[in-house]
Amino acid sequence: MRHSIYLDFNATTPIAPAVAEAMRSVIDGPFGNPSSDHWAGHAAKEALETARAQIAGLLRCEPADVVLTSGGTEANNLAIKGVVFAHGAPAHIVTTAVEHPAVLNVCRFLERYGATVTVVRVDGFGRVDPDDVRRAITPATVLVSVMAANNEVGTLQPVAEIARLVAELDGVVLHTDAAQAIGKTPMTVDDLGVALLSIAGHKLYAPKGVGALFVSRGVALEPLLHGAGHEGGRRAGTESVVLAAALGAACRLAEMEPWAERVRPLRDSFWELLHGAFGGRVMLNGHPTERLPNTLNVSFAGCSGNALLRAMPEVAASCGSACHSGSETPSPVLTAMGVPPDLARGAIRFSLGRTTTAEEIDWVVRRLREVVPS
Repeated sequence: MRHSIYLDFNATTPIAPAVAEAMRSVIDGPFGNPSSDHWAGHAAKEALETARAQIAGLLRCEPADVVLTSGGTEANNLAIKGVVFAHGAPAHIVTTAVEHPAVLNVCRFLERYGATVTVVRVDGFGRVDPDDVRRAITPATVLVSVMAANNEVGTLQPVAEIARLVAELDGVVLHTDAAQAIGKTPMTVDDLGVALLSIAGHKLYAPKGVGALFVSRGVALEPLLHGAGHEGGRRAGTESVVLAAALGAACRLAEMEPWAERVRPLRDSFWELLHGAFGGRVMLNGHPTERLPNTLNVSFAGCSGNALLRAMPEVAASCGSACHSGSETPSPVLTAMGVPPDLARGAIRFSLGRTTTAEEIDWVVRRLREVVPS
């Protein structure tokens, strides 16, 4: 068997060498509690705040506006529940049909406690119409949550345009789940105009178990975890300086060595090779241009995506979100886009990364020609 090929970078990324080095420097260095007022605590606090500044540097915000979390899921929970709990009942939330479960399931949970939720449809490319979002907003709306980029098909949402609509309304907060977008496409909180933005470390070459939430000044946010006044009173619990340093180094790496535009030609060549090999038997899912530069989601007509991947065990890819890996049920994202069930079941998401090569893409196309029924 040929060496393994990894094309599932949207599911998770390996830890970058620079990130591992930053972690080692903390493991071998400042061990104190960053809240302790002595030399050991001061050194840990300095390392923590250096990391916070690196995260803020990528987002182009103030370090004090960065809340460290255990990952993107916690960041989304803190953003959505935090706003709703701070507001109190009645609360209305507007979101979209293609959000990650870490957003949609949070909204469903809040419905059990009196919140109401409007889920806005998307078009055939997986893109929401800002006018549909505007029409969904009511006098009871306290939060709009629209992802920056879809994890399955890569479609970029018009978040900045939605932000301009929300800015005209009093008492409505805009949140974006940017876990898939940060580090892959230039994106700052000012450019987007959002009040809350979630990121996940393991999507940008940091380890799993760390993330962050940007919280704009003046946004009322009830903590999920209550205890001592860590993270400006927004997230209790002694911070992991090691994981914070990892996320900070990953954000610094994304800022100084952007990689995603380098793989866009590889992604486009991949699609051209597939289309040349299979013609009308392969379809592109997602927006043709307003899409993450590393993401290619395609459907093979008359096939099972899972079966194709099982026939190529040396290729790491997925049939959608890693959270639904192995399921033969059509992806909720593709279903929301109106992709017919037979085509949705034939979908495979290939997501490229820093280390992807043209040789790997060519080899995968050759393997697909062997396993896709003629």
